Amino acid sequence: MMRLFALLLVPLPAFAECPAAPDHSEAFDALLARVQDAPTEMAARAVTGEMWALWRDAPDEAAQSLLDEGIRARESYNYLRALELFDRLVDYCPDYAEGYNQRAFVSFLREDFAAALPDLDATLDLAPRHVAALAGKALTLIGLGRDAEGQRVLREALNLNPWLSERYLLREPPGEKL
Repeated sequence: MMRLFALLLVPLPAFAECPAAPDHSEAFDALLARVQDAPTEMAARAVTGEMWALWRDAPDEAAQSLLDEGIRARESYNYLRALELFDRLVDYCPDYAEGYNQRAFVSFLREDFAAALPDLDATLDLAPRHVAALAGKALTLIGLGRDAEGQRVLREALNLNPWLSERYLLREPPGEKL
């Protein structure tokens, strides 16, 4: 715990370079297939938990510490601290999608949808099948009053994971199948 605390207090050296994020694409492909075939919502939730474990696997110990501490700050409703940590994570690891996604989530919770949207776009540029970011983008667009766009993005997310809790927000035209 002391080592984690020390990592957060000491600025990253100017020469520090974030390594590439772990490549979990094969494992993620398998998880997508499993969630699409899940027989129940509870079974799908377990698979979604496994997806989160992959998304939250940071490139190195320093990035993992920033991510974990940022999540703890967010869960404690210390949104300013969480934003500070996620800013540092994105600055350090600009190619790590989850840094942007977590920062977007904090902005969303603060109802700063305009700030959340670019981070969600950055997440999806790096990880186009990040189901949670797609769902978050749909909710953010709806929060911005861009309902038709939000519905389109929600459909994209539901095509990947039909069990998302956000599925109840989908306005399905009569006779149209997902």
